[in-house]
Amino acid sequence: MAGSAPGTLAQIAELPVTRRVRVGVTGLARAGKTAFLTSVAANLLAAGAGMAALPALAARAGARPFSVALAPAGASDMPRFDYAAHLAALAADPPRWPARTDAVSLLALDLRVGWTGLLAPLPARRIVLEFLDYPGEWLLDLPLLGQDFRAWSQAVLRRLERPEAASIAREFLGFLRGLPAGAAADEALASAGHALYRAALLRLRDEAGLSFLQPGRFLMPAPGPEPPWMGFFPHTGEGGLAGLLRERYEAYRASVRAAMQAPAFGRVDRLVVLADVLAALHAGPAAFADTEAALGAVARALRWRGSWLGALADQLPSWLASGLGVGGIARVAFAASKSDHVAERQRGNLAALVRALTEVPDQAAAGAFAIASVRCTEDFVWSLEGRNISAVRGRVLGEARLTRSYPGEVPDRPPGPEFWTHAFLAPPVFEPMRLPDGGRAGVPQIGLDALLAFLLEDVL
Repeated sequence: MAGSAPGTLAQIAELPVTRRVRVGVTGLARAGKTAFLTSVAANLLAAGAGMAALPALAARAGARPFSVALAPAGASDMPRFDYAAHLAALAADPPRWPARTDAVSLLALDLRVGWTGLLAPLPARRIVLEFLDYPGEWLLDLPLLGQDFRAWSQAVLRRLERPEAASIAREFLGFLRGLPAGAAADEALASAGHALYRAALLRLRDEAGLSFLQPGRFLMPAPGPEPPWMGFFPHTGEGGLAGLLRERYEAYRASVRAAMQAPAFGRVDRLVVLADVLAALHAGPAAFADTEAALGAVARALRWRGSWLGALADQLPSWLASGLGVGGIARVAFAASKSDHVAERQRGNLAALVRALTEVPDQAAAGAFAIASVRCTEDFVWSLEGRNISAVRGRVLGEARLTRSYPGEVPDRPPGPEFWTHAFLAPPVFEPMRLPDGGRAGVPQIGLDALLAFLLEDVL
């Protein structure tokens, strides 16, 4: 083996020393993307400075030295994720949660990974890690690419007619029922129906806490003036109006497909999908079923013939292969956020629940996690009605004292009717834990290092 070392050194010396890895970060509403990205940056920077911020990732890197710095923006036209402002909020006294982001932005980090042993003289590998903050509302447009207008309209109207949505969508549904059979193409009708449908979506998100709302760009429009083809709504009738709405829906799908092919999303090779599953459990069976449907639809859109994107690139549908690039997304991580709102003994169930909701297979290309990007509680044992309960405690926003919380038991699979006979309580809104050394030593987290080690295993 010793005789082969010079050849090995020569081969490695010829390898490219720079690699660019783009990770898409998205999720359902209120899942904590901003906290996730801020924590990722702070902890990677701290780990690169030699601090024990990400033990699982450090173990994967082994003894190889590595450093991390924020990458310069250069001449890129992509808006940068405002890491400094978000970290300042977490490092304030008292700490504040960073403001949510509502547009595409990029967090770029420059990693230098050295060699050990005989390879130590070689130049360090440079890895540019790019985390793309992708609006969660747009994530739910992916399933549209596999649905024609009639199938999409039927599915949407079935959801709107359920009890949890029907009262909020009453005005739009009434408008739809009042349309003449075979209504002619009419811009006034199309505009009125679109306005009512869009208003219903906004209320379903803000008042009912629902997530499975399409199209996503109706809730979070892309920058710039809206094109006329945005003016459509679900409709199962026939006639000129239905034809006009169908044409606009197809134009919308073409726009989504083009966005996937654009440099921003087209170069994504890893994907993180966040969801606040605990909030869905608290909100009740209807909201949980909505979250289950949303995650399931996204997971199916990211899967082809049982394989995750990138695993069998030659089996991808042509539109998806071209949209995501050959090789596509090599790894997908579905993660339940805010796992520190339940005790440690229940976080395994939370991860298992995410796996069940997304039908993540047991393979290297996909994973299910329970994480807390920014920890805000500590575990403790609470004596409740004469028995010991594994609970958590933390500081509620605006209060000095510690507050105890035990929302209930987390199921490890989608719960049946018996689960809903006992309320799953809403945990308080805790403030973030104080940051050591103003964030320079990293951000307290749970499970984030394991998720990053999974995403970047082949890179490191």
